[in-house]
Amino acid sequence: MKEEILRVEKANKYFGSNHVVKDATLSFKKGEIHGLVGENGSGKSTLVSMIAGIYEMNSGKIFLEGKEVKERTLVEANRNGISIIVQEAGTISGLSVAENIFLGNEQKFIKYGIKNIVSMNREAQSLLDKYGCNNIKATDLIDKYEFEERKLIEIIKAIYIGPKVFIVDETTTALSQNGRELLYKQIKRIRDEGNTVIFITHDLDELIRWTDRITIMRDGVVVDTVESGSVTEDDIKRLMVGRELSGHYYRTDYEKTTFKEAVLKLSNVTVPGQISNISFELHRGEILGIGGLSECGMHEVGKAIFGASFNRSGDVILKNGVKVNSIEVAIKNGIAYVSKDRDNESLIVNDTISDNICITSLEDLKEHNLIFNNKLSKFADKYAKLLSVKMESVNQLVSDLSGGNKQKVALARWIAKNSEIFILDSPTRGIDVKVKADIYELMTEMKKQGKSILLISEEILELIGMCDRILIMKGGEINGEFIRDVNLTEEDLIMKMI
Repeated sequence: MKEEILRVEKANKYFGSNHVVKDATLSFKKGEIHGLVGENGSGKSTLVSMIAGIYEMNSGKIFLEGKEVKERTLVEANRNGISIIVQEAGTISGLSVAENIFLGNEQKFIKYGIKNIVSMNREAQSLLDKYGCNNIKATDLIDKYEFEERKLIEIIKAIYIGPKVFIVDETTTALSQNGRELLYKQIKRIRDEGNTVIFITHDLDELIRWTDRITIMRDGVVVDTVESGSVTEDDIKRLMVGRELSGHYYRTDYEKTTFKEAVLKLSNVTVPGQISNISFELHRGEILGIGGLSECGMHEVGKAIFGASFNRSGDVILKNGVKVNSIEVAIKNGIAYVSKDRDNESLIVNDTISDNICITSLEDLKEHNLIFNNKLSKFADKYAKLLSVKMESVNQLVSDLSGGNKQKVALARWIAKNSEIFILDSPTRGIDVKVKADIYELMTEMKKQGKSILLISEEILELIGMCDRILIMKGGEINGEFIRDVNLTEEDLIMKMI
């Protein structure tokens, strides 16, 4: 039997009156990859955040190699050999790449009270090159880089300390295949060196394939710990939700649909270095998918339509003839955008649920040019409940919510605005099977209402399962088009991606 490296005993965490983690007790062994899974809001991210010193426990104990850990800050956790890659953005804007990598560990570069910036930059660049990230420059501000590149920087920061316990919280969905391979390689190395990886993912196939044991949480409680090789995906789903999941996530209709009314037209849309001469139409009541490898430019298409791209050329034209050249024009004309980078681009995480939902509808909610808080709260509450957001009240901070509930708030904002065109970039990234099913059901209902959806996704099965039509991008250009068909396969799409 493997020796225990980390033990959590009777851990409890409250956010206000919300009891998020309830008497959680679990053990992690040396030389194992230990999976942690549960619905959004089950408490798993909160639990690992307490282990990593991000959150303080209300009660409970943590033991590392048999000794109780009493000082529980992020910096102290790093010094004890515990590192974490968080679910959302874990880098700090305004600092350089090097400063982010060595944050909390700058002491080695300080002599006589002076920080040797040159030495720090040199070592950071050496680490970036070592792990195949030589396109990232240590001296650049972190703000220069996109979400995925920031995740790679976080990985390097987390493994730099040589962790005894390496926590990966829902990271793989933010990475391209190359990024995933880098992470998998480090996970395996850390495990093989006799240390421990705590691995959180909603991809159940990935979870079973990469872990040795899996702990399932539900409503803040540790339900069970199982051997990965002894369970199926259905077993895990049943433990997660406490019942059998009925029905299928995806649409089951395959009738040929002729879409007559174009609500949006792109003509030769180009963003230098990102996308080139993108032209297509989106129709009323259509779910149009855009897929490809992570670097293909598909994410930039969504930003370009929403008026959020720098130096864009070409035309984005609505059915009423309006040209969309700014975010303001997009919102005013019924375009909604939910970014892949939820925390930085879709939400104001340090503000309330109410403010996040109401922000695009403030003009509509005015009375005699005044805004009344009571009216805002009722409005927000209506749409938060419509999407079944798990919350204490709409006055709760968005930062206290799980990933799936954050995504529901981001969607509620645009449903409340009564938008007609929805640009959804990776809408099911980092969310559990039940919330994923809820979002697919919502998309199907919006389609029935005549809303138009542009679904940008790196998940091939999601595209095949939900879309009426799929555009595949490669190298910043459209490289293939597929119509919804029961015989359409993953291989068909992949051949146009690579």
